[in-house]
Amino acid sequence: MLTITQSLVDRIVAHARADHPDEACGVVAGPAGTDRPERFIPMLNAARSPTFYEFDSTDLLKLYREMDDRDEEPVVIYHSHTATEAYPSRTDISYANEPGAHYVLVSTADADGAGPFQFRSFRIVEGEVTEEEVEIVSAY
Repeated sequence: MLTITQSLVDRIVAHARADHPDEACGVVAGPAGTDRPERFIPMLNAARSPTFYEFDSTDLLKLYREMDDRDEEPVVIYHSHTATEAYPSRTDISYANEPGAHYVLVSTADADGAGPFQFRSFRIVEGEVTEEEVEIVSAY
């Protein structure tokens, strides 16, 4: 289960809406070993595409060095889908290389009639996708 603050959910959704119609992407880092997302890090979608996201390799290397220096790890890796439901695509699954991370997808398309966005979390380990419950809290 992903436990995340309402503030972080709001920031992820705002980023997804701001970058629409392109996919938004980013990371929420947290103290290593805690599974607690704390530091919101919006990233630039280097692909600048409505159907694909890609972290800039230089930005990603800088981020991982920074997280290492701060004894952090990527707790949440998020991106948006602009025209489809919030479910990992085959490409998303193939690029998922952090088995301990929660992969959050936000859909900015009203794909299911449930409202203006979907916010869902998945674990992706060795190509296997498992949806998980999301608990939104006011604070940790």
